[in-house]
Amino acid sequence: MIIKNRFLSFVLIFLVSINQNSVASASDNTAPPIKDSFTVNPATIDLGDTNQVVKFTLKVSHPVGIKSEKTVVTIYNNNGFTYEIAINKLNIPSETDKKLTVFEGLFQLPNDIPAGVYYFYAGPLTSFTSSNSKNTITGNNYFPDKIRDLPAAEDALLVTLNGRLNFNFQTFVGPSYTSSVYATDSNPRNASLIEPIWRVGEVFDPLQYFELRTKKVALNIKSTTPKVCDSESDNKKLTLLSQGHCVFTVYTPATNEYVYKELVLTATIGTPRIKPTIVLDKILSTSSANLPTSISRTPIYTNTGKLVIPKSLTPGVCSAYIDSIYIKSGGKCDISYQSQADETSLPSEVYIQSFEITRDPQTISFTPPATANLSAKSLALSATASSAGAITFATTSAGICSITGATLNLLKSGNCSITATQAGTSTLAPISTTSTVMITGSLAPVNKTITCVMGKKNKKVSGTNPKCPKGYKLKK
Repeated sequence: MIIKNRFLSFVLIFLVSINQNSVASASDNTAPPIKDSFTVNPATIDLGDTNQVVKFTLKVSHPVGIKSEKTVVTIYNNNGFTYEIAINKLNIPSETDKKLTVFEGLFQLPNDIPAGVYYFYAGPLTSFTSSNSKNTITGNNYFPDKIRDLPAAEDALLVTLNGRLNFNFQTFVGPSYTSSVYATDSNPRNASLIEPIWRVGEVFDPLQYFELRTKKVALNIKSTTPKVCDSESDNKKLTLLSQGHCVFTVYTPATNEYVYKELVLTATIGTPRIKPTIVLDKILSTSSANLPTSISRTPIYTNTGKLVIPKSLTPGVCSAYIDSIYIKSGGKCDISYQSQADETSLPSEVYIQSFEITRDPQTISFTPPATANLSAKSLALSATASSAGAITFATTSAGICSITGATLNLLKSGNCSITATQAGTSTLAPISTTSTVMITGSLAPVNKTITCVMGKKNKKVSGTNPKCPKGYKLKK
């Protein structure tokens, strides 16, 4: 028994491991013992419990066997508390050459141990190189298996007090912007380097500039200068209200796992950002005769002198550049202008500038018959355009007529409106014309036959609206 702290007591248990693994290759004989598992049970214990004993179990494998009879488990926390206990091989003489070997030991928590996270590891073990050799191989320290999803305590023994761990863990890091103070840890940071805008009317969201190191806590913010900057009722964001010196605290509240963490910061709040305006020179309509072509223009600036990048809303007709407009096709060219936000300015309103690229006109000839009898069931449509381009037909008279390609389908009597359209080209304007065909007459009645049954008797009945005789039912 090893005692390095007067508060430490422990019990050692002996037992032999039983080999249940397959035979290893001879090349493994010169390797040190390999960890199968290293656990502590229970992994969480409360100082209010009557039984404050935990058991460490280390299972290792080697094809020849383990020479070591025991090793030492070191238990420690980040505040300087350190304990050591011996864990011993569970040994039966007839089983000494088995491959899987178990080491166990008990740790009695000292009376004055503080709540917190306790890490542990086992010291090296020595194995034989062959069953008839005195040569040995010594390995390295053995570390425990993952126990839980708790950052920085995944494989540790947790000691709580009345259910509270009081883990002094850095729950958040930041800010990502330039600051006189930072919350840091040893892990890499992923936050962007965007600087916040410290001006009246802006909102500061700490989640944009700080990183949470665990999902078990919430990132909050509060102000001690509420006339200059004030947090919302849920303490999630900071609203900048007036010019002056803003003092605020970014923090994570205490939980059963973590202690309260905070970072106090300051910022000088400046005047509000302005919304600039844009003045656009008129663009005259132009002809599509010489497409493609470009129109030169003076670059557009806001009233504050900021260059505005134009954007075409009709890319099939035109493309917009800082000093020119590239015309691809006839039609309406729509270009939008909006300045982007920066530290001193808000984004401007969206300005839309439109102008026409005129196309040559064309004509269309479409003269369907004024009337059609319903008994004809269909009618061929024909139209021609001066451009000789393809014609499409459409109708809005649903239920009265329908169109399939260049065929008019007659459905029932009434006025059928038909529109013939030529889509145009990059230099020819589209054109359409509408005519009405009056559909007259009625469809000849259509006889149908049903089968009626009464008991074992079947009877067929025909007519435009056949019904079963009295006593008969429709056969389904």
